[in-house]
Amino acid sequence: MQTLANWDGGPGPWILFFPLIWAVVVIGVVTFLRRTLRRGRGGPWRVGDGARPAGDSPLAVLGRRFASGEIDEDEYWRRLSVLEEQFGRIGKGGAA
Repeated sequence: MQTLANWDGGPGPWILFFPLIWAVVVIGVVTFLRRTLRRGRGGPWRVGDGARPAGDSPLAVLGRRFASGEIDEDEYWRRLSVLEEQFGRIGKGGAA
């Protein structure tokens, strides 16, 4: 009786099919896990120390509110001093 593994005295070229299937499965699992883990950490735009993007910082929001005229200069400086007390002086987007 002739079987697939014993084609004319030895395995045929189709035997490479199984390692290729396993390679595709392993590469697929690794790719899926890497994308899932990256998405869980906040993506590649996230800074490694856990900081928020610069546009969402409290000082940036305060600056936008002042620039749009929502708050006046006195309130801006009062809130800025509170933020600096609470978070320390932040170089980017903070007062000079």
